[in-house]
Amino acid sequence: MNPVAMNPIDLSAAASALPEAWASQVLQRVGTAAVKVMRMDGRPLPVESHGNPEVLIVLDGRLELFVDGAEFTVGPGELHRIPARAAHAVRPGSEGTLLIVEVPEEE
Repeated sequence: MNPVAMNPIDLSAAASALPEAWASQVLQRVGTAAVKVMRMDGRPLPVESHGNPEVLIVLDGRLELFVDGAEFTVGPGELHRIPARAAHAVRPGSEGTLLIVEVPEEE
């Protein structure tokens, strides 16, 4: 069985087309993982946690994070893995385009 080819997705254009910052959009699914894009606008976000681990990849700009009490800056071309159930928040100054890969809860 031949896989179906798809056209490339312009990630910056997809992020720019989102109706608001910090609202992610699922672009594709790979197996059980969801691949999402998000636009960051400098505003902080409150502490949250998820039942699923996620990988945050900064395409352009920077992501300022608190993860389980530690501070991280993630720059262009870098990624940070957030473990399932880890408390994390976005600090002020996070701007640019973020790619998120989210997988179902690990059992």
